[in-house]
Amino acid sequence: MPWRPLPSVAFAICTYPFNATQPQDLPLQVGDHTYIIEQGGKSGDWYRGYLVASPSLLAGLTKTGGQQLEHRVFSGIFPRNCVEVREFLGKEGVNSDGVPKTPPTPQTPGVNGEDEGEIREKRKSQKLQARRLSRALSRKRSHRSVGDKPKLQTPDLIQDPVPRNPAVAKPAAPVPLLRVGDETGQSAEEPLVDEIASCLREWHDARLHELLLARKYNRLGEVQDLIRRLDVNRKQLMHDVMTSNELSKLREDAVWDLVAGNKLLSDEVIVRSPNDKGRILTAEDSVIEMTKQQANMSILDRPPKPPLDIHMLYHVLVDVKTFVCEQSDTPESLQVSVYSKEAGEKPRPLTENFTISTPLSEAETKSPEEQAKTLFVGLNAIDLSLGNEAGSVYLVFKLLREEPVRTRATQESSGHQHQASTSSNVQPRNSLRTRRSMFGSQRRSNDARPNTANDSERPETGMSSGTVSDQSSVQDGKTVKRTIGVGVVDISDLARKQSETRSTVTMWGPAHSFDARGDEGEDWQEIIRELGRSVTHGYAKLGLVKRFDVSTTVFASADLDTLVRTTPTLLYNIHPTHKLGFSGAPDQPRSDIYLTLAEPMVPRHAHLQHSKFGSVPLNQRCNTALANLQLTLEVRKADGERVEECIFTSSNHQGHTAWRTTAVERGESWNQTIRLAIPAEDVPGSHIVMSIADSPNFPFALAWIPLWENEAFVRDGDHSVALYVYDEYSSSMIGGKGAYLALPPWHNKGDFTQVSAASVLLRTYLCSTEYSQDPSLLGLLRWRNFHGAQLVELLERFQYIPEVEIVKLLPDVFQSLFEIMDEYANSEAYEDLLLYNFVVIFGIAKDRRFDLGNVVEQYAITPHDWPHASQCLLRAFHRLITNPLDPEGSRKLRAALKVGDQLLHLIIETRKETTDVNGTETNGHNERHPTFSEDLGKLFVALMALMRNPMPVLLGTQTLVIQHFHSWLPELESLMSPSDILEVATDLLDAGAHAQGKMIMRRLVLIINYSNLALFKDPDVRTKLIANTYRWLAPYWGTTEVVTDQWRNQVRLCCSVVATQMAELDNDGCQYVPKLVESYTTLQAAGHRSPSRTFTLLFPTTFPFPERRTPTELDVDEAMLEMSALLATALTTQQSLYLDSSTVDVPGVLLQALKVGQSILSCEAFPKSWVSLHVSHHRYGMMALQRIQELLIESLPDIYATDANEAFDFDTVIWRQFFDTLFVAVSSPALAMETFPEQKRRAIWKIAGDVRETGAVLLKQSWEAIGWETPEESKKLHGFQRMGGYQVQFMPELVAPVVELCLSMHATLRQNATEVLRSMIVSAWELDQDLGVVQRAVIECLDRLCRRKDISEAVLQKSFVAELLAQFKPLQDSSEDELYQAVVEMFRKVDELLSMLGTVHSGTAISEATQIVDTLRLMEFLRDVQSDAAYIRYVHQLADMQSKAGNHTEAGLALQLHAEKYAWDASMPLDPMDEPEFPAQKSFDRREALCFQMIQHYERGAAYQKGLAVYKELAHQYETNTFDFAKLARTQRAMAAMHDRIAKGDRVFARYFRVLYRGHGWPTNVRDKEFIFEGHASDKLAVFEDKIRQLHPGASILRNNAEADLVEGQYLQVFPVSVHRDLSHMVYQRTKVAQTVRDYYLLSSPQRFSTTTRQPIRELAITEQPVEKTLYITTAAFPTILRRAEIVATEKVALTAIEAAVERTTRKTAELVALEKRASLDDEGAMQGLSEAILLSVDPESSSSVARYRVLIPTAGSKDAKSDEFDPSAPEAVDDGPVELDSMQSALQVALLDHALVIKRCLGLYNRSAHLATRAELVPRFEAVFEHELSVLFPGQSGVMDLAALRDSQEPVTELPDSRQATAGAEATEPNGVDEPSRGRESSLARGRRRSLSFLKRGSIASLRGQKNAQTNGVNTGNEEVTTPQARSSSRGPFGFFERRPSSSAGVGGDGVGRKRLSFLGNGT
Repeated sequence: MPWRPLPSVAFAICTYPFNATQPQDLPLQVGDHTYIIEQGGKSGDWYRGYLVASPSLLAGLTKTGGQQLEHRVFSGIFPRNCVEVREFLGKEGVNSDGVPKTPPTPQTPGVNGEDEGEIREKRKSQKLQARRLSRALSRKRSHRSVGDKPKLQTPDLIQDPVPRNPAVAKPAAPVPLLRVGDETGQSAEEPLVDEIASCLREWHDARLHELLLARKYNRLGEVQDLIRRLDVNRKQLMHDVMTSNELSKLREDAVWDLVAGNKLLSDEVIVRSPNDKGRILTAEDSVIEMTKQQANMSILDRPPKPPLDIHMLYHVLVDVKTFVCEQSDTPESLQVSVYSKEAGEKPRPLTENFTISTPLSEAETKSPEEQAKTLFVGLNAIDLSLGNEAGSVYLVFKLLREEPVRTRATQESSGHQHQASTSSNVQPRNSLRTRRSMFGSQRRSNDARPNTANDSERPETGMSSGTVSDQSSVQDGKTVKRTIGVGVVDISDLARKQSETRSTVTMWGPAHSFDARGDEGEDWQEIIRELGRSVTHGYAKLGLVKRFDVSTTVFASADLDTLVRTTPTLLYNIHPTHKLGFSGAPDQPRSDIYLTLAEPMVPRHAHLQHSKFGSVPLNQRCNTALANLQLTLEVRKADGERVEECIFTSSNHQGHTAWRTTAVERGESWNQTIRLAIPAEDVPGSHIVMSIADSPNFPFALAWIPLWENEAFVRDGDHSVALYVYDEYSSSMIGGKGAYLALPPWHNKGDFTQVSAASVLLRTYLCSTEYSQDPSLLGLLRWRNFHGAQLVELLERFQYIPEVEIVKLLPDVFQSLFEIMDEYANSEAYEDLLLYNFVVIFGIAKDRRFDLGNVVEQYAITPHDWPHASQCLLRAFHRLITNPLDPEGSRKLRAALKVGDQLLHLIIETRKETTDVNGTETNGHNERHPTFSEDLGKLFVALMALMRNPMPVLLGTQTLVIQHFHSWLPELESLMSPSDILEVATDLLDAGAHAQGKMIMRRLVLIINYSNLALFKDPDVRTKLIANTYRWLAPYWGTTEVVTDQWRNQVRLCCSVVATQMAELDNDGCQYVPKLVESYTTLQAAGHRSPSRTFTLLFPTTFPFPERRTPTELDVDEAMLEMSALLATALTTQQSLYLDSSTVDVPGVLLQALKVGQSILSCEAFPKSWVSLHVSHHRYGMMALQRIQELLIESLPDIYATDANEAFDFDTVIWRQFFDTLFVAVSSPALAMETFPEQKRRAIWKIAGDVRETGAVLLKQSWEAIGWETPEESKKLHGFQRMGGYQVQFMPELVAPVVELCLSMHATLRQNATEVLRSMIVSAWELDQDLGVVQRAVIECLDRLCRRKDISEAVLQKSFVAELLAQFKPLQDSSEDELYQAVVEMFRKVDELLSMLGTVHSGTAISEATQIVDTLRLMEFLRDVQSDAAYIRYVHQLADMQSKAGNHTEAGLALQLHAEKYAWDASMPLDPMDEPEFPAQKSFDRREALCFQMIQHYERGAAYQKGLAVYKELAHQYETNTFDFAKLARTQRAMAAMHDRIAKGDRVFARYFRVLYRGHGWPTNVRDKEFIFEGHASDKLAVFEDKIRQLHPGASILRNNAEADLVEGQYLQVFPVSVHRDLSHMVYQRTKVAQTVRDYYLLSSPQRFSTTTRQPIRELAITEQPVEKTLYITTAAFPTILRRAEIVATEKVALTAIEAAVERTTRKTAELVALEKRASLDDEGAMQGLSEAILLSVDPESSSSVARYRVLIPTAGSKDAKSDEFDPSAPEAVDDGPVELDSMQSALQVALLDHALVIKRCLGLYNRSAHLATRAELVPRFEAVFEHELSVLFPGQSGVMDLAALRDSQEPVTELPDSRQATAGAEATEPNGVDEPSRGRESSLARGRRRSLSFLKRGSIASLRGQKNAQTNGVNTGNEEVTTPQARSSSRGPFGFFERRPSSSAGVGGDGVGRKRLSFLGNGT
């Protein structure tokens, strides 16, 4: 079948690959996106369409930053069965599978005119359809195969298409429109699925190529990691197999990864809510919350950490998975515990031990002793070092094992297999069984419980076994238990993350010898050194442990039971291991005593304490090596009875009566912690007794530890216990108690006699709710034992009791205090003390370390009845408040104010009656405390009086009242109504109205706290609170003269107050708009603060504000940011805007609000990279404009009112501001979705919807509202219902922004803007019958737009010009045909302008010259259309362009174009200008300023003639116009300085070239034309040709005059030219004129240029040689702005002999001046050249000497100059009188005089000894040849060159100033410059000259003269053209005579003779 187009474009996915075999085939891969446009082939089996492939990286080379790469599109045909059609774009129907077709994704808004609601509803249906389609396709796809594909159901094809005309071009194929973004079926349930996909596509298409091309590989690696994580997250979200907690964490991580990626690649942040499935926050959400989220995501890298809950309990699950050891016969056990380690501190055990027996049991059900896992419970944040980076938490594993006893610290094997001791000083194995305690009893024989003591081979301790017997030998095989290895796992990070990990533990043990090297390295932790001390100070890995794997999980739960129920698979039936101590306040009874045995302190020469002898050396009692030190201990009661089974070594083992530690060597440590479970009634007087022995020997020392001391439990902490000799006395019994009790238990470190005493270090810790360690607290609990002063003292000491002691016994403490209060009621002293004690308790309750909750409810309210408590407490509280100036009382008052809520609660609760068993109260409230209300009222009255007191000393107390009073109010809810409570709260705030400084901040925070109270949520109460809030806030924001940090903070807290109440404000929110806009405007006028690295949290509720550090400096004003959010909320939450005109200036507020809106939309309050907030504010701004529009329309004057003046009462200012704000919103680049990559385009559509659509409607409505009704005829003609009226007041100001909207890509916006512009055009025509105003405004707009935006010419013409012309087309041939023609003409100019703007601003200019030409053409157009503003802008742009290129003169000429537009009028005012920036000033002042700028450029470009002309103009105006002689004097001084620079000759003149444009390839404006180009002074012909080739890269340069076939192509011919010197200029008539001055007059403003052609004829004398010149006359004199000018005339001129003589003589003089300048710098080469040049001039036989031109000057009696030969020796004719000379003759005479003066000055340089001989030869010749000129210059003098005087002079010739070097004959004017020689001396000199001349005549001079004549015949100096090759080669420089010399030659001739002769002259020999 033939190819036929589909009714609509079909979108398909490739499901089977297709390889191309024909050129028209389109290869496909699975997953490719295709768009089908035609169907054909047999049975329609083929498709034709597009393949949209991924962008190519190479495309990034031509893209700007952030611009999305365009997808590659390929077209061709492919089989039908290789693709699966998914949808048909633009047509409803069904898809290929029979499933209802999914509508296309929403396209760029505004195309079809759908409103936002319709689009959103359609999108919802699309999501449902997409999900159904996805499920249907998934089901069908599973049954398909490649070989058996169902036929696709395509729409009906056009069966009989209309035949296409072959001569007509085939129309373009349809293409799909821009898509906002694809959405999958999971978009609603999991928005992050689509968000991640969209983000990754954008990164690939628009961002990654930038990193690759910029070689930012490190950042690329970061992005790679982000992409990998996001891809995994998306897959996990799609599979939906995670728990709710895991899903929440995953969403949060994904959202922040998206934020991190966008920051890395584009620095733009889109806000997605982690708490709402990661969806994008839109304008429908709370703007306050969006602002907070935007700030957090923009300044933070990861989500902010929640505040640490120090009351949260953490539990650590430890599961030993694998523990493999070498096979051994000795039993082993593994102890596990948790340790914490602070920097610089010792490790501290946090938990009890948990013992694991090895090998691990494999049984399913295990007893606690057999379990291999435990749960360490009850740890808090402080224990785990959460929030403390310096702290660490470790799991500590200790491996215990039975080993043979050691005799000393011997060398051990790697397996720690020790040999048995062979020492003789040991006890036999059965010695312990036969040893008998002197003060104890034996274990009961009927004890059937298995022994679990550490030493299984000694089941009974030495202190409770049989009699003691000494043995001298030890049996083989004796063992002791040792800690052979320690392993740790750092779980600090695990605790912070509450996660799970699996670790491999490395066990470490002490190295076996001092010289053995430890292998600390991998897996080493320094804490091991402190946990297991090594005698050798080295450690090695424990070889017997082959594998040790542990799984650790940290949980956070305040309720352990709940945690176990929610995690049964992990925690069911797991044995808990408790913490050492309490985590906060104890909630259950507990009485545990923990004892940590640290280490034995046995110095080298240690001694033991002795009851009789004081001390005994240790070696007298123990001769062993102390290699097996063990402690054996038991607990005894006060009466000496042993406490049974009270020692617990681990949480999962039974208690011991007596227990033995592990064995250690001297210098090692035990570090073993045990728990003592002593019955509470036995604790007083209980103690620990222990003995120490070097196992298996008998104990050599004894120690005891009292657990009860000074009527309290022994203090917690480290203790040093003294060791006493184990002898008969210490082990004996006295009165049933051990005799050791009479010995001091503690080692006195301060006693110098006990410095070397042996001791044991240990730590005690009491964890009990039964007993305290503080005597004062125990005394309070037994208060009845104290009376009078003792009781008062006891109550006064209460404040010094440690908080933890009070917390442990809090119920008993309350009970005691209430009992004392009841006992001593009505006693002020006791009442005051008891009140303060309650304050202390409540202060502890508020301590964050103790989670006490409501202590009044839990502890203070007891079943006892305290009838006097409320009265006593209230009276004491009142006394405290009324006496705030007492020093002691003020301290207590401040403490009481902090806990005032708890005090009030206690007072109120104790006032209540107790109830009986039936639930009825025994007494009424009033009977118990009848004056309670009055007393409470007095309390508040006193409090108000305290707040009103202005004394500065009370400021701190008043601050505490303000800080805490809000917490008092809920306690009054049971006594007072909410209205009464609000009245109390109001009175307190009003009482502190005089607050200043920081107190204001506290007041505002108190208002925030009021707003958050639940008791003020009642609508009536809330209304009163809002009314009072407005009054409270009024003084603290709005306007201020000086913006201080204090005022800024006040404004922020006011914003926080309003944000707190915003949800309940409703229509009352508008009342805050005036203050908000005033505050914003004030901050805006004050300017932004400097960028900072700190950012305070938004809408703070505390002071000082919490802040966060930012990685980079952030320029954000938090106050402006908060106010922008509140304004958006206040102006958009209500349906209408209401402002009370009686209290505020409504127009002024609206005007300010509109200005603030523009500021917000311009991102003055936040960065543009905050995409979500920026776009949302466009939505909010549009809604606010709708509200404001309603007010403005309502306030429009009635044009039909009886008072005609009322119709003119139109507020133009506010309406103009309204339109400006509207234009800013709708034309914002942030809404141009069509220019954004996918993710950003999708986000903007979701956040704000179609804002431009709303703006377009608002623009049309507002414009029509201010128009007046049009006549019927005009309605029919133009179609406008309302036009003119107030609209004309906005013309032409609004033309420019409306034109900008006409260029929008949004259809509705462009359509409405075009209508508005058309109405403006019609209104302007009806008013003035002219469109000049509109035309200038349009031109201004287009110019500004092209300079600001990157808009192509095609887009401008297509979107703007054609559409408007179509709008006016119906007016053609109607009554408004003249309007139509004017519009056509206007847009013709606009079209021309657009082409010029596109050329100028496209950035594709070949060179600066081309850009300048284009700019000048545009300037000419703007000047013709009278667009002065744009014209002036381009003038300055051109000046800047020329200045940057170094063309300062041309920059000054450009500025002259601007200056000429102003008159020298000192009274004409001018408006200010923005670009360029000029203030409002007079016409005279602006032109004067421009002249100064011009002069600056002229001086930099050395264009002194131009600068002097401007100075003269200024001087004339100062002298004759403004009569400002001060400025005139400054101008004259500036002119003098410029003349001085001219005289110094610091200017180098440019070179010029003639360029011919040949060929038809050139535009008509330059084709076959000639131009003079200005080059730089250093430009040679080749260099200039390169420059002209860069200007015209397509042209070819012809280097000869051959007339080739130049019909096609572009050709150039370039020739050097010289500035034509005007010989008639007066400067030629004056001698002694400086060369620089001569050049200034002749070369400064050239307009005539020339090339010289000389035909040398040998037969003719030099005076008769013919010379021709070709003159080129340009359109303008140089310099010009373009540095070029067209040649308008060409002349050929033949020079007369005298004219040629003047030119050549002047040129030779200039050459001598240049050589003189070089020679004065001691340049030997220049001196040699100078000698040659002078010799050429003074040689009497030379035919080319300029002296021969003297014959052209007629003298009295002279012969015909043309026929007579020059004879210098001939006698001069008699002077018959002066001869009148014409101008040329006079010029020649002046030239010869100047030449003679220059030679004379040059000869003065020959003052060195090496040059005197040369001078002696040249001076006579000079005097002979130029005798006539010397006689004229020095009349009456002879011998002007005194050789002797010069020879005798030893002064070197210094370099002359430039002015003296350039001034010919300046020295000759001095009368004393030359001495007149005597006649005799002259004759001697003459004789000398003859001898010298005769020497020179021997061939050398003749040869030199011949060479010179031969060369001169073909010479043409300067830039003159010659026809002979020799002459052509001589035209390379201005001094052709010298440039013709070979570079290797030092002489003037071409042969060796000439060079040798000149060398001789140069050497002076």
